[in-house]
Amino acid sequence: YTDAVVLDLAATRVLGKAKALTTRDDLARGIGAAVDAALAAAGVGAAEVGMVALSTTLATNALVEGQGGRVALVAIGFDADDLNRAGLPRALNGDPVVALAGGHSHAGTEAAPLDLAALEAGLAGLQGIAGYAVAAVFATRNPGHEIAARDLIRRVTGRPVTCSHELSSNLNGPRRALTAVLNARLIGLIDRLVAACEGHLARAGIAAPLMVVRGDGALMSAGQVRARPIETILSGPAANIVGA
Repeated sequence: YTDAVVLDLAATRVLGKAKALTTRDDLARGIGAAVDAALAAAGVGAAEVGMVALSTTLATNALVEGQGGRVALVAIGFDADDLNRAGLPRALNGDPVVALAGGHSHAGTEAAPLDLAALEAGLAGLQGIAGYAVAAVFATRNPGHEIAARDLIRRVTGRPVTCSHELSSNLNGPRRALTAVLNARLIGLIDRLVAACEGHLARAGIAAPLMVVRGDGALMSAGQVRARPIETILSGPAANIVGA
């Protein structure tokens, strides 16, 4: 189900609530039905809404069910043993890996030059990729190679790119790569959900900003969640209680 609640924030009082069936084929219908019914129950007009907060289990469900777009991992400076750690093979589930020399030392100095020509050649052979994950050895100490790879991928493919250093400060490279892969896989799903919600709000005349509940109960903007959907893992009922 999709549940909607209209809250008077100053009085911390529920003005109206409603429930609608979640329509997985077209999320906008379920969201819209719940929102419209809650506003009607509260007797509140669209112009009176000051903020909309969306809490969703979509990302969690997608990872559990193995859903999401086909991705490619660009692994810079890792060896074969690294790429078999941290659950990466299971997360990739047969999706391609472009392995390149490069990366940095723990001190942030370049371990080996990054071969952008090899990256471009590797990209040319990939088909049906919805998004890319880029992870380099010690990128949290020096993200230069990840940034260079990201810029080239965006220029050549026009697809979304997730860099591991943007999501985690963890020095464990395989774990950062895993996080980047999962984030890249979720981008399309979350983008469709946010677009469905934004579309109905616009049609209903609600001009308030749309925020999304993170897994820790805090809020992030719709623009932020489109780039970092991994942060909505564990969003939903549990995160709502944490946030409250």
